[in-house]
Amino acid sequence: QVQLVESGGGLVQPGGSLRLSCVASGFNVLSSAMYWYRQVPGKELEWLASISDGSGITMYAASVKGRFAISRNTNKNTMYLQMSSLKAEDTAVYFCKASPFGNDYWGQGTQVTVSS
Repeated sequence: QVQLVESGGGLVQPGGSLRLSCVASGFNVLSSAMYWYRQVPGKELEWLASISDGSGITMYAASVKGRFAISRNTNKNTMYLQMSSLKAEDTAVYFCKASPFGNDYWGQGTQVTVSS
């Protein structure tokens, strides 16, 4: 059974940093492309970053490039999103997604609030 569980969200001041985790079970993180998205209430889901299966090629949305970094730890079967230089407009619910076995699976989301 595929499951994704995010954690690491919270309240942070502008300019601060957070690291989100997405613990995967039911598949190996090396075997699937994985993604981070976010959503603000009333707005569309926004793709942020992806890491390919195998070699782990990364890609980023322009809005977060240079501030966010996606990575994975195969020993922990976990994907991460390191976020730095956070801004108020980064406030959202953050979701991870994976696509093993030809299907999309989503985590439950974790709230990130950037505010002073």
